[in-house]
Formats: sequence, C-alpha cells, structure tokens
Amino acid sequence: MYKELQSSLILILTAMIWGFAFVAQRVGMEHLGAFTYNGIRFGLGSLSLIPVIKILAKPDNNDTDNVVKDNRLVIKYGVLAGSVLFIAATLQQVGLIYTTTAKAGFITTLYIVMVPILGLFIKQKTSPNIWIGAIVATIGLYFLSINEGLTIGFGDLLQLIGAVFWAIHIIIIGFFTKKVNSIKLSSMQFATCSILSFLVAFIYEDIQMTNIIKSMIPILYGGFMSVGIAYTLQVVAQRHAKASHAAIALSMESVFAAIGGRIILGEKLPARGLLGCVLMSVGMLISQADNFNIKILNGITNKSTK
Repeated sequence: MYKELQSSLILILTAMIWGFAFVAQRVGMEHLGAFTYNGIRFGLGSLSLIPVIKILAKPDNNDTDNVVKDNRLVIKYGVLAGSVLFIAATLQQVGLIYTTTAKAGFITTLYIVMVPILGLFIKQKTSPNIWIGAIVATIGLYFLSINEGLTIGFGDLLQLIGAVFWAIHIIIIGFFTKKVNSIKLSSMQFATCSILSFLVAFIYEDIQMTNIIKSMIPILYGGFMSVGIAYTLQVVAQRHAKASHAAIALSMESVFAAIGGRIILGEKLPARGLLGCVLMSVGMLISQADNFNIKILNGITNKSTK
C-alpha cells in the first residue's frame, strides 16, 4: 500500500512538470520548428540520465551474461517505446501551433479513458464505468473543441490522435519496465525519439544556433525537467502502479497546463470551453470509479482486521 501511495504522489509530481511543459513547448516554438525542439529536448533528456545510469546501474562482474541480455532488451524495448513516443510527441508539439495549452492539455489526457479501452486488445476487463466515462468525456470534447460548424480544429484533432499514442505509450511502458532497467529504458527511448525528430528536422526545418539560444530556457525545461526528470519519474513509479492507476494521476497534467497557460501566457477559455473541460474531467474520473472503489473497500477491510 505504501509503495502504491508513493507511486501516486510521484506521478502527480510528474503531471505537474508535464502540465507546465505545455507552456515551455509553446514558447520554445517561437524560434524553433517542432521537430528541432523535440530533437533537442529529448536528446538532452537522454544525456541527462547517463550519470544516473553510471551511479545506479553498475554491472555485477559475476553476472556479465545477464547484463548483456538486459542491454539487448533495453535497446529493443527502448526503440519500440521511443518510436511510439516520437509519434505522440510530434502530434502534440505540432498541434500546439494551432491550439491553446489548456485545450492541448485536456485533450491529451483523454488517454485516461483510452488506456482501459485499448486494454481490451490485451484481454483486460473493461467495466461499464469505462464506457460511461468515455461518453461523458466525448461530450466534454464536443464543447471544448467542436465549433458551430460541427468541425474540430486542426490542432485539437492532432492532440486527439496523439492521445491514442500516449495511451499506447503508457501501456507498453507498464509492460517494459517489468522486464528491464527502467532508467536505461528511459534513456534509450529518449535517444530514439531525439534521433527520429532530428532526421525530420534536417529535412524540413531550418536549424540555426541563434534561434536555439533564444529558446534556451524552454529547451532546458523541456529537456531536463519534462523529459529527463518527469518521464523517468513515470517509468520508476509505474513499477508499482497499474497502468489505469497511473493514468488517473498523470491526467492532472491537464489542470496544470490550464493553470500555466492562464498565468504565464494569459490564455482564456470561453464558458463553453470551460464546460467541456469540466465534463472531460468528470468523464475521466467516472472511467476510473472501479479503481477508487477497490481502494476504498481494501482500506475498510484492512482497518477492520487490525
């Protein structure tokens, strides 16, 4: 129980860092292209973990074969996770050009509903609450993003598609962290995402050092805080948390994104948009109601037996 509580607190801290990262990502693109920004920040995130790996993941000289096997799996799983991360991060970063940080944050966190639904494909049970929550969240998405012409904004659409890939990322991270060293996995997936981002940036974007210097603060926040620290906290915390539980805590990033957008960027949402945010939050909580009930019942049972 203690480890689960600790994991939840770590994931909420992760959500706070990510929420304010939406602001950094938007500001960072004032001088840089989306792929250049992602390439640099994920590259920094990967490099920042090398000292941690050196300190915490020292190999045992008597267990060389297992270390080699683990490193091979780290590369395999890291490339797979990094490729999914590249797609999700690209959709999010490009989408931020066309929508607000608050909208991006709330639409992205639809993964809390998508995680258990996608779990059906790996034979995980889905309760009626999941479907009720999905319907409520979808209604919220309608008020937040669908305009009077019954069309969704381009940026919002990219964030919605990205939410599917964030859900996939949460699921596979939950699986991979039980197989390999979580810190090594983080560094490998960041490196993969960085390389893929730079490949696209070199083809389609104009990379200039002066622009990189101008965006140094959001780059450093995005690289060291959002990537190096937050993603690693996610990986470490998910070792003791179910994917659906992790999704609950991580969904708080939408709230922090809205706060950051309002305070730092001065963004405002109309009443219709605020209603949509509320409905989406309610839908996300309903989708996880069974998990809350299980925790409450377990707590009552434990107290009654002491």
